[in-house]
Amino acid sequence: MRTLSALFAALLAFGAEASTPAKPDKATTCAACHGDTGVSSQPIYPNLAGQYRNYLVHALKEYRSGQRKNAIMAAQAKDLTEADIKALAAYYAAQPGPLYTPSVHTPPKK
Repeated sequence: MRTLSALFAALLAFGAEASTPAKPDKATTCAACHGDTGVSSQPIYPNLAGQYRNYLVHALKEYRSGQRKNAIMAAQAKDLTEADIKALAAYYAAQPGPLYTPSVHTPPKK
């Protein structure tokens, strides 16, 4: 029975690790301002950890195209491929962070 419990725990741990996206190589550049896991230590840089994946994709594409204006982010995003953007967004969206949206996380009051 103990062996079965250990096997089950190992399978659960493997499933959790398999579903967490690997840290993309391009995230090293992001870490300079946004922190290693997307939690910024400086209030002037936004937290990426826990942000919605589709929002991160949208923002990075807008920085890359120049539609969203920020000299630092434009320089960082200009050479990102679609695959880079998707990988970065998936990684940061999966990280635990301080972001909280009451309308999503709190049931409506009756």
